[in-house]
Amino acid sequence: MTSARDEVLARLRAARDAGGSTPPEVPRTYRRTGSHAPGSAGAVDRLEETLTDYRATVHRVAGEDGVPAAIARVLADAGATTVVAPPGVPERWLAEATASVRSDDPPLSVADLDRVDAVVTGAAVAIADTGTFVLDALAPDQGRRAISLVPDHHVCVVRAAEVVSSVPEALARLDPDGPLTFVSGPSATSDIELDRVEGVHGPRRLDVVLVAGHEV
Repeated sequence: MTSARDEVLARLRAARDAGGSTPPEVPRTYRRTGSHAPGSAGAVDRLEETLTDYRATVHRVAGEDGVPAAIARVLADAGATTVVAPPGVPERWLAEATASVRSDDPPLSVADLDRVDAVVTGAAVAIADTGTFVLDALAPDQGRRAISLVPDHHVCVVRAAEVVSSVPEALARLDPDGPLTFVSGPSATSDIELDRVEGVHGPRRLDVVLVAGHEV
């Protein structure tokens, strides 16, 4: 059986041996769709599995009405007393939270963000196969990149309609001209002695409120 590595190397050799000033066209036959339809129950289940593998905590709710209570519970369990939100986050998401809510409009300073316990955002798209969600800084419910990187706790709301299986499907939904942040679990690194250290490049705690919705 030919491995993916063998196939790639064979293509490179063919391109090299063809010579000439115009490189030969390389067939791009890689998989563009995932195993589950976007927004389906299978895609949502797979996302929950991969997010958990990345040490994110998933809180699944049946519909939008369950989001405020889930966010309030997450913030209370974490002992958060202050939370920041992009100006486009629905007010009802934080209606049941006891924490003091600050809007990032006008933009808070880095020092102010560092004093905030948590941030709540939406997501542009989530990738089930990789346990990743993507924030689009141009979207009003996701906000500028700083608010998702400075606070130590990130709470992200992901709707079923935003869940796709594969990276190519996600990229097709995103605007490449805007700042994009790809998040796969809490910020962590194992660069030193292969010891995992969390919170180096961003929040050390990640909670995802996953709005399951209905299968499509």
